[in-house]
Amino acid sequence: MHPCLTCGACCAQYRVAFHWMESDEVTPGGVPAALTERLDAHRLCMQGTFAPPIRCVALDADIGRYSRCSIHPNRPSVCREVEASFEFGRPSAQCDKARIAFSLPVLTAADWRWRDGADNDDHPDDSGNSPSPPALPPVAA
Repeated sequence: MHPCLTCGACCAQYRVAFHWMESDEVTPGGVPAALTERLDAHRLCMQGTFAPPIRCVALDADIGRYSRCSIHPNRPSVCREVEASFEFGRPSAQCDKARIAFSLPVLTAADWRWRDGADNDDHPDDSGNSPSPPALPPVAA
């Protein structure tokens, strides 16, 4: 099983802020506006993530046991960009920090061995909405 489905720590650790144009009020299929609040003139954030204690309103989880995003296909771009450690062969400081905050062990390459022999399509929710690996930052000239 995908490690994120037994975690949820990032959704209870970080503010989820994004441009207002990602809202379904502006973009069909966007983030449900009813689950957001205004952060500033250009950004919204998911309810429950503006200030501590952080817990995204879309999170359905018992951290470390089971986890799902109730709006997964319509989640904000910032959520799509979060990498689980070693999902794409490298550690993720963001994932590690969130897991440590909830006394969960950091993920290692071994946590992804379940995919090794499978004919896997890289879509843990079977909806085709998993993010592509983020591009590496540009190299300065």
